[in-house]
Amino acid sequence: MNSAATGAAGTGSERKLGRWMAVSLVIGNMIGSGAFLLPATLAPLGWSSIGGWLLTIAGGVCLAAVFCWLVRAMPRDGGPYVYTREAFGPLVGFTVTWSYWISLWIGNAAIATASVSYLGAFFPVFNGTSGAAPLAACAVTWALTLLNIRGVRSAGRFQLVTTLIKLVPLTLVVVLAAWALGAGKASLPPLHDGEITPGAVTAAATLTLWALLGLESATVPAGKIEDPERTVPFATMVGTAGTGLVYLLTSSAIILLMPRDVIAGSGAPFSDFVAHYWAAGPALAVAGFAAISCVGALNGWILVQAELPYAMARNGAFPEWFGKETRHGTPGRALVVSSLLMTIVILLNYQRSAAEIFQFLILLSTATTLFMYLACMLAALRLSGKGRLARSTLLPTVAVIAAAYSLWTIYGAGGEAVGWGLLLLAAAIPAYYAMKLAKGRDTVD
Repeated sequence: MNSAATGAAGTGSERKLGRWMAVSLVIGNMIGSGAFLLPATLAPLGWSSIGGWLLTIAGGVCLAAVFCWLVRAMPRDGGPYVYTREAFGPLVGFTVTWSYWISLWIGNAAIATASVSYLGAFFPVFNGTSGAAPLAACAVTWALTLLNIRGVRSAGRFQLVTTLIKLVPLTLVVVLAAWALGAGKASLPPLHDGEITPGAVTAAATLTLWALLGLESATVPAGKIEDPERTVPFATMVGTAGTGLVYLLTSSAIILLMPRDVIAGSGAPFSDFVAHYWAAGPALAVAGFAAISCVGALNGWILVQAELPYAMARNGAFPEWFGKETRHGTPGRALVVSSLLMTIVILLNYQRSAAEIFQFLILLSTATTLFMYLACMLAALRLSGKGRLARSTLLPTVAVIAAAYSLWTIYGAGGEAVGWGLLLLAAAIPAYYAMKLAKGRDTVD
């Protein structure tokens, strides 16, 4: 692996993310559009949802721990691409990363759409059938793309600020819950025998696993993070555990301290909780925080999605054109192409005839991310066996648990999503050989 693979054209700290920017990248990417709707989805499961969260957090922490071992050994741009390529060769590395990259710009289109949807609470024009909503979603996408082109620290500062802002309503819910319990304004519902069942906990864990997607965010631009051997593991573990704790506390408060039927039928469970225990005015503001949450997540994911084709190009597995940097040390071409593809998916969503296609693409992107997790866990086991990772008696055990958890999440995604995810992985194989043919080489290094 040559030094170019690090992608550190700008080696000074002014062109790299600091520790708390990296933490905000992980937290900000994990807390996105779905965070404010999860309690409504989980409400029918009651106390079992708490068990589901605990299972999901445990699985997420195991995944995060393995990513930490991997990035300490290979602190380079590309994250999953680097790990799977080093473990299984260029074909597997390309296949996993190509599919993951596609899943990102598809999923990012959904985040852009959701950000505008939340703004509809303040600007009704975004709720209609006019062209205002898709234009606004595209405008947000390209504004953030330009911010990322300007420099990784510019994007990092924006990520840090929006992450702090999005934590405000989540913290408010926890504080209100503590006050309500302490002042006798609310009480926890009784836990009846048989209320927590393995089936219900599994159902809850299947729903909550989507909330922790993004725990790998800091590993992808590792070459653009200060002291990546230390900073990325810190950001990954703190971000994953911290986000899991926030989700657990907020979801538990809303589900257990509000009437279950009210929350289950709510389109804005956080707003309803704040309105119930405080006032309607602050509740309306939650919609604004939700919009900011989406925009912050979109900023982080735009940064991540461009690093993948950039890293592959720097290693000869993608057209060299994608590996060119701007004068700010950012992968400008990869950013523009990825956002162009996002724009196409955004516009596709606003065509009535294509609405079902859009939902299918989101399902497909999620399943593909889960396959990437499994591949990285297996890569860790293989590299550990070869002595490529730091010696640890815990690593094999944690990696096996994380791999088993990845398999379980893939099973939970459903047969349709898994089938199409496998098809997307298979489609990467001819793309790989097409790249080889275009280069006139026997291998893609």
